[in-house]
Amino acid sequence: MNDEVKRPGRNKARPKDVASPAPEKKQGYAPRAAASKILAAVVDRKTPLDGMLDNEHGNGAYRSLSSADQSLCRALVLTSLRHKPMLDAAITRLLERPLPSGARALAHVLTIAAAQILYLDIPDHSAVDIAVEQANADPRNKRFAGLVNAVLRRLSRRKDKTLGELETVSPIPDWFRERLVDIYGAEKAFAIGRAQLSPPSIDISVKSDPKGWAEKLGGTVLSTGTIRLDKPSGAVTAMDGFDDGEWWVQDAAAAIPARLFGNLSGKRVIDLCAAPGGKTAQLICQGAEVTALERSKSRLKRLEQNLARLKLSAETICADMMEYEPEGLFDAALLDAPCSSTGTVRRHPDVLWTKDFTDIEKLAEVQYAMLVRTLSMVRPGGVVIFSNCSLDPLEGEANVARLLAERQDVKRTAFPPEAIGPLAHLLDDKGAIRTTPADRLDGATGLDGFYAAALTRR
Repeated sequence: MNDEVKRPGRNKARPKDVASPAPEKKQGYAPRAAASKILAAVVDRKTPLDGMLDNEHGNGAYRSLSSADQSLCRALVLTSLRHKPMLDAAITRLLERPLPSGARALAHVLTIAAAQILYLDIPDHSAVDIAVEQANADPRNKRFAGLVNAVLRRLSRRKDKTLGELETVSPIPDWFRERLVDIYGAEKAFAIGRAQLSPPSIDISVKSDPKGWAEKLGGTVLSTGTIRLDKPSGAVTAMDGFDDGEWWVQDAAAAIPARLFGNLSGKRVIDLCAAPGGKTAQLICQGAEVTALERSKSRLKRLEQNLARLKLSAETICADMMEYEPEGLFDAALLDAPCSSTGTVRRHPDVLWTKDFTDIEKLAEVQYAMLVRTLSMVRPGGVVIFSNCSLDPLEGEANVARLLAERQDVKRTAFPPEAIGPLAHLLDDKGAIRTTPADRLDGATGLDGFYAAALTRR
């Protein structure tokens, strides 16, 4: 008899070169794990979301997912960012003591799971089970797996009560909420914060016949001429008229600045910071001879591709506007300046977590220099429309006021009456336009926040 026959329970060691098989992950684990990592990158490392969700160069965990799992991952991250202070409040109320300062990864796992329980149509047990599995899979968080299970199950049991309690919680980070209160007052600041909870609509601009295209595509023509699609299904690129170049996607607010020029027939207009080309297309359709300037080669290529699809023609130049010297002065210029983008948080909820007030101050200085440079490109009597999608007056009203105080050769200009008609209620006391996500157009909310002012060079 072989004396080395092993007895049950006596084999205490395995050969060192034989690895234990990795436990098989539950279905749905990968997109939730990717979402937790991406949320951590946004909140903790201030990494912009768009780049991480790029299918070619984005986050590795995201790129490895199937298209269906990528959609789930995006929904998890976007929902978590839109509701983050509310989710934090819900979780905190269920903890006996705060999580350790070093448990940031665990906090993001809880946030992603809580978002599913409170705001997404996903079975609660799936959200709980996979969050527990995520905790167990991380050596730093394994000891908290029981806590994760208990907190999330309690959240599931008291879901309706929790949602009611969260109605009074502002869904934006403290730094931005405090800034909005200073600017707009507490009531409107709260309304702006709540407005960003609603995912944005799909708006399109058309080359002609808005009413006809609204009927074909199942949309509504807004008073500004934008078509808002009611219930789009499938890919936008597969919709009628896209390949034929009859329209392009453009938020209703983003479409307003170019329209403020009115008729541009026979005028030479420069569109600065022009990519991706929506405003360039509008200027062309308004009759202008357009020069589109963009300093990024890749973005300029995208603009050119968009114009080619739309069968529209413009002079395109790759150059930094601060160094560009035009051969002749223009009749008009559109400066849609790079900004903090705080008015676009419905589309880009990561903005409030990757920027802070110091970014707004720095960007305001950059915009001022760009505005001064833009005025040097138009002839005397030429009009400049200065716009951006920030909610902060430092990037809008304050820059215009500073310019007028320092320059005697510049004056404010009223927008053409035909362009301003449906937007009259959005004019400020200086004749500029200021919108916020809480403002209404045609009786409904759904505008990005932006600022636009017209200036004339004397």
